[in-house]
Amino acid sequence: MTAIAGHYAPSRKPGVLGVHSVGEFVLGVPSLEKAEAFYGAFGLHVAEQGEHLGLHTAGDGYRWGRVVPAARKAMHHIAFHCFEEDLPRFKSSIEAQGIRLLDPPPGFDSNGLWLRDQDGTLLEIRVGVKTTPDAKAVVELKPTPSATRNAPYRRKAQREMPRRLSHILMFTPDVDRAIAFYTRALGLRVSDRSGDVIAFLHGVHGSDHHLMAFVKSEAPGLHHLSWDVPSLAAIGLGAMAMADKGFSHGWGLGRHVLGSNYFHYVRDPFGSWCEFSADIDYVPADVDWEEASHPLEDGFYLWGPTPPPDFVTNTEAGRS
Repeated sequence: MTAIAGHYAPSRKPGVLGVHSVGEFVLGVPSLEKAEAFYGAFGLHVAEQGEHLGLHTAGDGYRWGRVVPAARKAMHHIAFHCFEEDLPRFKSSIEAQGIRLLDPPPGFDSNGLWLRDQDGTLLEIRVGVKTTPDAKAVVELKPTPSATRNAPYRRKAQREMPRRLSHILMFTPDVDRAIAFYTRALGLRVSDRSGDVIAFLHGVHGSDHHLMAFVKSEAPGLHHLSWDVPSLAAIGLGAMAMADKGFSHGWGLGRHVLGSNYFHYVRDPFGSWCEFSADIDYVPADVDWEEASHPLEDGFYLWGPTPPPDFVTNTEAGRS
């Protein structure tokens, strides 16, 4: 988040065209009231903005997402940020690939480029701050002294809130088509994958192991939004805070293999998930990460409880 604070110029890979960040997501849901309760309990600052809810990180106030009213839960659009000098290059590149550029949807006027991905999800490429970190995020593990009680009373525990959006994972009927679109149109690169079942893509200008990921399903849809927290304690206290508010259905604590992050997922009221994530792998701008395909049984999670049966259920599938 140093780029947002403006302390120094964000990292970039010279001469390479690619978006550098997820700037914002806009999610349609059938109940703003339920969304406000869930995301507020999760640790985000939820602010009413007209008919929308803005989802901000409490520490810096950055708006990572908006929740808008809709008949059914679905991603309205995802906005990706690029460097100012790259926007004309993106326009030329997208047009050269025969991808149709669209007008902004009603209520979302901007000077960005609007297009649909291989599954019809609406995307925007716009000039914006680099929200991905320029170095691996620091994960806190404070030493504890002997001859003292180191854990506080539960009522006195100081919970650390999410620092930023780490990544978005979407369902797709065709993982290879998703890879082809997002690498060619947006300039993302594959970090790791498990055959045609799941793939993780990073930004070329320095980003977490993945800022977008895709998992195979019979239809498009949102699987989860992942939020970076600074410690394992933040994951545990976040999970307990959610359970105290009635959001107890989840999966964790565990550790992934691809990405290496520690996790706890909580199911939202609409059938998708939010992830508390810490210590994810990082791909610097000056490194060409070697893409690899891994056995699914080895690449899902290193340790943790058995995932709940509905963890890979796409609640957006089967719609008429």
